[in-house]
Amino acid sequence: MTVLPLSSAISFDDAIHDLRARVAGGVLTRDDPGYDAARTGWNLAFRPRPVVVVLADCTDDVVEAVRFAADRNLGVAVRGTGHGPGPDADDAVLLVTSRLTGVTIDPHTRTACVQAGAKWAAVLGPAQELGLAPLLGSTTDVGVVGYTLGGGMGWLARKYGLASDSVRRFELVTPDGIQVTATPTLNAELFWALTGGGAGTLGVVTEVEIDLYPVSTVYAGNLLYPAELAHEVYRRWREWIVGMDESMTSAITLINLPPLPDVPEPMRGRTFVMVRGAWSGADLERGRELIDQWRAWREPEIDLFGPMPFSQVDSISMDPVQPLPALLTTEWLDSLHDNVIDIVVDAVVPQPGHEPLVLFAELRHAGGAMRGNAASAANDRGRSGELLLHFVAVPPFEHAIYAMDAHLRQTREKLAPYVTGAVYNNFLDGDDRRTRAVNAYSEHHLARLRRVKAALDPGNRFAFGFGFE
Repeated sequence: MTVLPLSSAISFDDAIHDLRARVAGGVLTRDDPGYDAARTGWNLAFRPRPVVVVLADCTDDVVEAVRFAADRNLGVAVRGTGHGPGPDADDAVLLVTSRLTGVTIDPHTRTACVQAGAKWAAVLGPAQELGLAPLLGSTTDVGVVGYTLGGGMGWLARKYGLASDSVRRFELVTPDGIQVTATPTLNAELFWALTGGGAGTLGVVTEVEIDLYPVSTVYAGNLLYPAELAHEVYRRWREWIVGMDESMTSAITLINLPPLPDVPEPMRGRTFVMVRGAWSGADLERGRELIDQWRAWREPEIDLFGPMPFSQVDSISMDPVQPLPALLTTEWLDSLHDNVIDIVVDAVVPQPGHEPLVLFAELRHAGGAMRGNAASAANDRGRSGELLLHFVAVPPFEHAIYAMDAHLRQTREKLAPYVTGAVYNNFLDGDDRRTRAVNAYSEHHLARLRRVKAALDPGNRFAFGFGFE
């Protein structure tokens, strides 16, 4: 399709009228019905105020939106779907790709081609019918592209690496509105930058081609212990993961379960420390033996571990699927000091008579293929630690956001002597996406990313993604 440039001399209203004529999807301004719904993502703590929202129905719509922004000297923010915090997008063009949901699976090459708005559920289901699995995260409700561009650590990460390691091809609309393909041999430097460089910084990824892996059944689930045992469970887990087989990806989660009807009665309104994970090795009996070590150490109050079709992987993390406001922060550690355990427990377990300020803290065991693939990946520093810690807070009402944000920042200050300083981009939100994202890269890789950015987007039109400018 030939796209003629808009003249910046015409009025904004006329330009919007022309854009609507060119776009098959929706174009909404602040005065239009549906604007508020269109500008709001899954995370309700972030409500941007873009100049215009473009709901893309096809790749041509993406091209038109980007070229419109270039002609009007506007920034472009990209939002797909899933649980990401979304860009702030104030006074920019917000490009929503959630309608681009195509997924094609090739059983011979063990690959999937996935459009920008597809969620992992659309990939996992048909892949599992073929005995294959993608490197999805803790929930199938997350969008494939955004998750992958930020790295993507799931329950197969120690064995197969991050989701960004599995990409074979990117289709990208550049800041000039040009469609390009990037592979390890075609536009190779751009391809490298996209594998872990973060979403929404170099253009609009409209499709990815990813590898699938021969995983159909895992030994997975959760062991729930009462919060009173939290210190003991953390110390036990610290010993248990030493020398762990890469087929086991595990985590320890300290969580405040809300007193809501959809939470099972034995768990409702209580605080638990949970050992969770998945064994993806061929010998499921070995996975059971590893978890039996926990059962022999201390019988859990609730035992949810067992053989599981990988199609049921959502049941490990049990992430919410309904939109809600959430704040999160993250740190990498190379070891689990006793003082870190104290800080985490104090930050999460509420004092008697007080409401919790943090929903949960999760400490994931990394290493394995994640670290093994780090040197060649853009986000080399943001995946080389041994342990990944992140906190999630869910404000019950708007003004609670400020207290929870302060609590998370104070907790990070206490952790400062024990962390590496690196970050994992998918667990950054708000201002941290631009101010802390640079800590996902080594100095050499950061300089290389900046060269790619300067060549592709010298005017920084895509300034709402992960900042490495």
